[in-house]
Amino acid sequence: MNEEMNAMTNSATIPHIPVAVVGGGQAGLSISYELKRRCVEHLVFEKNTAMHVWSTRRWDNFCLVTPNWQCQLPGYPYSGSDPDGFMKKDEIIAYLEGFLKAVDPPLREGVAVRRVAVRPEGGFSVETNAGSYTAGQIVVASGGYHLPIVPRMAERLPKEIHQIHSEQYRNAASLPEGAVLVVGSGQSGAQIAEDLHLAGRKVHLAVGAAPRCARFYRGRDVVTWLADMGYYDMPVDRHPLREGVRDNTNHYVTGRDGGRDIDLRRFALEGMQLYGALDDIDGDVLTFRPTLTTALDDADKIYNGINASIDKYIDENGIEAPPPSVYVPPWAPQEDPLSLSLDETGVTTIIWCIGFQPDFRWLDAPVFNGGGHPQHRRGVTRQAGVYFLGLPWLHTWGSGRFSSVARDASFLADRIEEQLAGAADATETAESLS
Repeated sequence: MNEEMNAMTNSATIPHIPVAVVGGGQAGLSISYELKRRCVEHLVFEKNTAMHVWSTRRWDNFCLVTPNWQCQLPGYPYSGSDPDGFMKKDEIIAYLEGFLKAVDPPLREGVAVRRVAVRPEGGFSVETNAGSYTAGQIVVASGGYHLPIVPRMAERLPKEIHQIHSEQYRNAASLPEGAVLVVGSGQSGAQIAEDLHLAGRKVHLAVGAAPRCARFYRGRDVVTWLADMGYYDMPVDRHPLREGVRDNTNHYVTGRDGGRDIDLRRFALEGMQLYGALDDIDGDVLTFRPTLTTALDDADKIYNGINASIDKYIDENGIEAPPPSVYVPPWAPQEDPLSLSLDETGVTTIIWCIGFQPDFRWLDAPVFNGGGHPQHRRGVTRQAGVYFLGLPWLHTWGSGRFSSVARDASFLADRIEEQLAGAADATETAESLS
């Protein structure tokens, strides 16, 4: 009897939150905006400070790769003087600080959620570094980029080689003197390689399978064409790859200096050394797979394919535009280079730009697949009351970006409100029968 009374007392003293939101980035604040509109009580937990990723994981010359007009956070669209431009790092931070102020969320910064578990009696237990809570529903808005990926073979590199992950890169001057090897050619890798190249550093780039696209084509930004074509409204279940598109690497392009293509072949003509995918490390010698030619050709094929789809749209709709064109490679490797000696090439720094892994170990709920990725349909999981927001291709291309997180947040807020209403109806029915 005493144990039961103690358990009831302890349960009664634990604060209860109807909705707990984990993560104080743009996704967490977007769902907070929608919940506030619906007068749904909630609390946002952020282990660092709101929007901290934008100041701590971005290099100095970072800028958006999508036009400013696509910044459409809920209730806070871009209102600056350059809608077709690309905000730089400081401008992005200012925009997000304005969004935070406008939302004014019930936010607890510096509070890390250590464990969320399903309670047998319903709802969830939430353990944090600042105490315990119970919650009726959980929104996971912490993104999917948690653990920087560095291959174990990096442990075999000479100790004098300076190694960092892309999230640690700030500028060329912060690196030791000497040449730099960038491993990975996705958005971060390609843009960091360009940043170093423009700063006059000798750059070696291990090129992966990332696709590329044009910045401008036939008189307009390619993003604007694709928006008009409805690409950014295409739900994942209608994409030709279905959920497989979530595993795709983003196209490399840049908004730097007003926006332009990133053309690795032109970089090669200007002195950048390109290789295929990194294969192994033996002392100071790195070996690469013979994939460079194929990687460049495949990226160009996608580039021309996107432009061809724009050509078709223009023709079908009778739109007046400058004439079409096809990208012709200005350079091609005579053969795929297969090795690099760090000593002979003077490489003193390696930057790993091969992405992040998700880390949802704190969430004890049956909502994951064998790879540790959440299974959901538009952010709604099989576990009642558990939702995800802000993941790439959660619903559409823009789900993990400023352009469409508002739409996803509104959809989930409706589901949350419906569940709250259902729970209230069930309680009322139970009380009437007692």
